[in-house]
Amino acid sequence: MKITLCGSIAFHDESLSVKKELEKAGHKVKLWPVRIKDENGKPLPIQEYYKIRKQAPDDKEWVWDRKAEAVRRHFNKVAWSDAILVLNYEKNNIKGYIGGNTFLEMGVAFYLKKKIYLLNEIPELPYKEEILGVKPIILNGDLSKIK
Repeated sequence: MKITLCGSIAFHDESLSVKKELEKAGHKVKLWPVRIKDENGKPLPIQEYYKIRKQAPDDKEWVWDRKAEAVRRHFNKVAWSDAILVLNYEKNNIKGYIGGNTFLEMGVAFYLKKKIYLLNEIPELPYKEEILGVKPIILNGDLSKIK
């Protein structure tokens, strides 16, 4: 199966482990971008860009241009895949965190009729009903349930 991983950049290290495990099981896996070009066009690790973005003012154009590029690139990966796997670990004291970007990716996957897997339970968020509405398959941490 072709699987695109979705989730917060904060889960980058976990995503690498999950990718390896899925590939060992015979799946083809794509991640979110691991590098973004800085304002001078030089490669920047995604974690560093994430820190810059979190502090960037609304008018820091290069930051938001790169964000838009990354969103589009990841949407293309969702379109390529048979399924997405949302890595929803704890973040900001929210068990099973699903942020705005990931929620957008889930919407694209739903629209394109892709399977949507959640690694963990659906979090208690204001948009929980919408998450339920895209009918995700809850894995409860068990990657072997991906079929």
